[in-house]
Amino acid sequence: MKYLGIDFGLRHVGLALADGPLAEPLGEKKYTSPEELFSYLKRLIDEQEIDKIVVGLPEGKLAETVKKFGEKLAELTGREIIYQDETLSSQEAKSKLLAAGAPQKKRRFDHQAAAALILQEYLDTIK
Repeated sequence: MKYLGIDFGLRHVGLALADGPLAEPLGEKKYTSPEELFSYLKRLIDEQEIDKIVVGLPEGKLAETVKKFGEKLAELTGREIIYQDETLSSQEAKSKLLAAGAPQKKRRFDHQAAAALILQEYLDTIK
């Protein structure tokens, strides 16, 4: 089973992959329109042969936007969308990168680290 983890943002998304028990950061995609983002994700999901997609679900106002994003992505790709609580995942990612001594330039990519944390939390629940 191959998983894609997504840390959704209004201007960019963090991405992570897992093809086993460990999630790995994949990168970050900045976008200017939803169409651009969906086109990129569809291509990535097909190329990587993703089976399931784990999307971080925040609290508050953004939660509804994330659910609509997930519904559209499921419709577009035919893949199951799993929502994983992402409360504080970006802050945790920054803290872990800081604790690991990552240079400031590397810490800017905290969205892909957050995506990996979101995906890893999900993988840990299905063991």
